[in-house]
Amino acid sequence: MTASESEDADDATAAGEGSDAGSETDAAEVRHAVVLDHLPHGRADDDRPRHRKSPMAYALGERDFRLFELTLTDDADVSIGDRVVIGPTEARDAVDGFKQVPYDKLSNTATGELEYAIEAIIDEHERRFVDFYNDAQPITLRLHQLNLLPGIGKKLRNNVLDQRKRGPFESFEEVEERVSGLHRPKEVLVERILEELRDDDLKYKAFVGRDE
Repeated sequence: MTASESEDADDATAAGEGSDAGSETDAAEVRHAVVLDHLPHGRADDDRPRHRKSPMAYALGERDFRLFELTLTDDADVSIGDRVVIGPTEARDAVDGFKQVPYDKLSNTATGELEYAIEAIIDEHERRFVDFYNDAQPITLRLHQLNLLPGIGKKLRNNVLDQRKRGPFESFEEVEERVSGLHRPKEVLVERILEELRDDDLKYKAFVGRDE
């Protein structure tokens, strides 16, 4: 297990995600990532002989949008867009190990696939992301979590807050219908997540986990 894996495992355990109850792993504890690029012969900048290089992939974590470089098993059958298990260790199939990487270390292909992967994760877990509009809270006296989203200023923020007092939003479609001026609420989240991935120095991050 690499240092990054150990840290990630500790983080998962602290969050109640990495424990093994008896001989079976609870499905809720299994962590997934979406493959952004698959390099069956390893990285191009790896100067080792081909037979000594392991297949690898770049992937995006579903839980908190961390970027990973995965070391794959020799018989791994994965493609771009596939979901793979990254933890806990006993639940893995195609993944031998992983480490967290910054945005600028992704391959060109992985960078190009990132937006599609983010959108796929949001589609898969729509309720979780709709609830951002339901549950977002003030960060400071002058800044609200909703203001972190592109294009949302004071007026739109207040529109969201007023509408959610009348009842929680159930879907992105409902957010768009009920909040005047807020168009494409899902795409707004995608744009913000991309910004948080590209700029590691952002003071506030609502979706992307900080480097460990």
